[in-house]
Amino acid sequence: MKIIITGSLGNISKPLAEQLVKSGHQVTVISSKSDKVTEIEAMGAKAAIGSVSDIEFLNATFAGADVVYTMVPPNPGAANYRQYIASVGHKYADAIQKAGVKRVVNLSSIGAHLNGGTGPIAGLYDTEQLFNTLEGVAVKHLRPASFYVNFYSNIDMIKHLGFMGGNYAGDFPLVIVHPKDIADVAAEEIQQGFTGKSIRYIASDEKTGNEVATILGKAIGKPELKWVEFSDEQALGGMLQAGLPEEFAKNLVEMGTAIRSGKVVEDYLLQKPKTLAKRKLEEFAVEFASRF
Repeated sequence: MKIIITGSLGNISKPLAEQLVKSGHQVTVISSKSDKVTEIEAMGAKAAIGSVSDIEFLNATFAGADVVYTMVPPNPGAANYRQYIASVGHKYADAIQKAGVKRVVNLSSIGAHLNGGTGPIAGLYDTEQLFNTLEGVAVKHLRPASFYVNFYSNIDMIKHLGFMGGNYAGDFPLVIVHPKDIADVAAEEIQQGFTGKSIRYIASDEKTGNEVATILGKAIGKPELKWVEFSDEQALGGMLQAGLPEEFAKNLVEMGTAIRSGKVVEDYLLQKPKTLAKRKLEEFAVEFASRF
């Protein structure tokens, strides 16, 4: 099959492309950075260098594809984050229709059943709704849990303050996932085929914040590491102090508030996988320690 992968060589897109190339498919990886060409070609894929905001580039790249894997690259500098995500989704949808693509695997998120109040997830809700209107196109929306790699943002906090945390309590249950487990599911869906419009949740583990701190702390030689709950105001202040743009920081705080309320996982709990994916937090803790 001819498969288009968006997301450059990110935490999901790279292992996904590697799997599909190994399985003998013709894979094209879209990246905005020309310095990625050598690495993309080294894995046996074709590089398409351009912006996902460029509809003509997408039209040309999607042409003749059997399947497209869509994800919206992060853009912390966007003036309106929900609008940014939705605008990229619109460009994807236009290119999918113009190119005659019949199957799409779309990276969405847990919580994308909610229309607002969820920070950046709201833009993924908009994209799901738009893709669901595409006639003659089968769409599988992947709704993964919060990524393990998001905990990397706590490294400076741990080093300088001696704790980690977020704007939800340490005993609050978190649903989390390894990006490679998402890649495995995406590869499976792309190759096994599907019809209609449907969703699939992906989670690797379920831990409280306290358990996360204990497991990661042990891995980095800090078994006393604690999870600290911040107010929304404290969380926002910390992000701004760390240099995040205000719009992006506000979106992350809103997402944390939505997680704390429990509404983000409401639909997940109704449709959760019968078994969780294979990469548990203890396995990621080794990667975390290496980055630390």
